Amino acid sequence: MLRKGAGGRVLIYSHDSFGLGHLRRCRAIAHALVEREKNLSVLILSGSPIISSFDFRARVDFVRVPGVIKLRNGEYTSLNLHMDIEETLALRSSIIEHTASIFNPDLFIVDKEPLGLRGEVEGALKVLKDRGTRLVLGLRDVLDEPTQLITEWRRKKVAPALRQLYDEIWVYGLPQVHDPLAGLELSQAIRRKAVYTGYLRRTAPPSPASQLLPEMVKRPYILVTTGGGGDGEGLVDWILRAYESKAFIPYPALVVLGPFMQPERREEFLARVEKLRRVEAITFDAHIETLEQNAVGVVAMGGYNTFCEVLSLDKRALIVPRTRPRMEQWIRADRAQELGLVRMLEDDGTYDPETMAEALRELPKQRLPSEVVIPGLLEGLDNVHRLAAPWLRRDEDDARAARA
Repeated sequence: MLRKGAGGRVLIYSHDSFGLGHLRRCRAIAHALVEREKNLSVLILSGSPIISSFDFRARVDFVRVPGVIKLRNGEYTSLNLHMDIEETLALRSSIIEHTASIFNPDLFIVDKEPLGLRGEVEGALKVLKDRGTRLVLGLRDVLDEPTQLITEWRRKKVAPALRQLYDEIWVYGLPQVHDPLAGLELSQAIRRKAVYTGYLRRTAPPSPASQLLPEMVKRPYILVTTGGGGDGEGLVDWILRAYESKAFIPYPALVVLGPFMQPERREEFLARVEKLRRVEAITFDAHIETLEQNAVGVVAMGGYNTFCEVLSLDKRALIVPRTRPRMEQWIRADRAQELGLVRMLEDDGTYDPETMAEALRELPKQRLPSEVVIPGLLEGLDNVHRLAAPWLRRDEDDARAARA
């Protein structure tokens, strides 16, 4: 298919419908690429219901496919449309394939799910493969326990997709921290496609965080963030119990509940916060990096993006990882604690106030992540650009060859 207009094009697929992790990672990559490539256009495919809440740089845009949500029994259902899930998935797949066909990218990056949600990206991958588009699977540093992942990838027929469709696998981490492909049943041919980029460096935006923030942010505070908030109730409850206990804690807390927290739990937490003099809470801020940068320390569940921000902004962090439905956060936090980058506090289900209060007292005494030297730790965005660049300048190369 002939393409009008100069400049390279990158298509990025994020299967997020619930949570923020995949979308924020894809957005960081998109922004880094257009910053380094002045004639590049990047289009993000996402099912996130709050993608429009984020700001995007010039030459970055998005197409939002109809949202779906995963129920507690593991099944999916349409988020907003009164449609059968199979119809919704067929609609998503059609939008993805048609967008890929018309946008005609030089590079297609698929985030985490090799064939997309329920295989919805397979058609687009095959169309673009026939056109010579560079196809890349992007993986975070930790996926899950190998035994769980082996079963999942067999069911989803991942190995044939990696072998037949993908040109490269970009792992946004370092094997000396954790190798997400270790222990999996992958051939050497597939393993040779893997490139470890390092973690994706983040910066606080030049614009200030939301003007609706409480007065607390003008003095030292501990930031508590649950990411999307859909599974962050335990952490918030534990933090509030610590402050409710009247135990000595050297700094007040600003709690970001997350946009996907259940409304009834959010209201319950806000009512408890109202009674506390040294705790404030907000639901969401698209510029969470600014809040992290200004905090004396961060308490979080330890998702990939938060971990990158803690490293990039050089913040002392207390990580309270979840263990269901995946062990991803626990594996990351355990290894990071072993390296001395963060401290981990395991959730034993009791939420003892003094245990959390003691951890918060110790937080300002932790060493900074920058005191641990790991070569290449935060070079991920530079390496992503280095890997992408040859495929984004083919029009320029063709033009130079024609002139010659």
